[in-house]
Amino acid sequence: MSAEERERHIVSGAISFFAEHGLNAQMRDLAKAIGVTHTLVYHYFTTKQELVDRVFHEVFEGRWNPDWEQLLDSRDIPVPDKLTRFYVEYARTVLTRDFVRILLFSGLTDQSITNRFFPLLGQRLFPRLIRETRRFRGSTSRVKTTAREHELLMGLHGGIFYGGLRRFVYGQALHPDMPPFGDASVICDQVLGYLSASVVLPPPAGPAASCRPKRSRTAR
Repeated sequence: MSAEERERHIVSGAISFFAEHGLNAQMRDLAKAIGVTHTLVYHYFTTKQELVDRVFHEVFEGRWNPDWEQLLDSRDIPVPDKLTRFYVEYARTVLTRDFVRILLFSGLTDQSITNRFFPLLGQRLFPRLIRETRRFRGSTSRVKTTAREHELLMGLHGGIFYGGLRRFVYGQALHPDMPPFGDASVICDQVLGYLSASVVLPPPAGPAASCRPKRSRTAR
């Protein structure tokens, strides 16, 4: 192997190894699993954190597609269509065994990957989704995202990610006809359900509304 090929072999092996054993696994065990010496791994990556940083770039940061931002920023596509198109592409890109399991392992241990991935979503994705949701509701407000708006969006985003958890962590299909990740009809249903729920939210700068039904006054 050339030096570049050997480095690529170590990175690919580390991705698979961390997805199987978690980020707390020892570098010596990683080297053994991918068929190289412990010393060789440290020749290319002087610390374990350097290797974890490379895994983050390959599996998370490197998969981010700038075209998604352009899609969500387009004013020529109806909101339901653009959200569906985005999440179809997003699910097909990120819902892999390596992505799902490494993200979960990071959250359960040092959070070194989750602490970088979620800010990326918070900067480049969630504000755009909130803006488009408000457009769907007929609002052009740019005030800070409310807690209710955020949590409703997490229901959509988390629901799509949950498909990966079911398959790659729980090992459960939960339905005999479970569709593949990124199935447009399923994601369209999720997006429409989210947008339908969003219309009952109060205006972004308005008072919080109650979900409890109002009690009718009875005649005295």
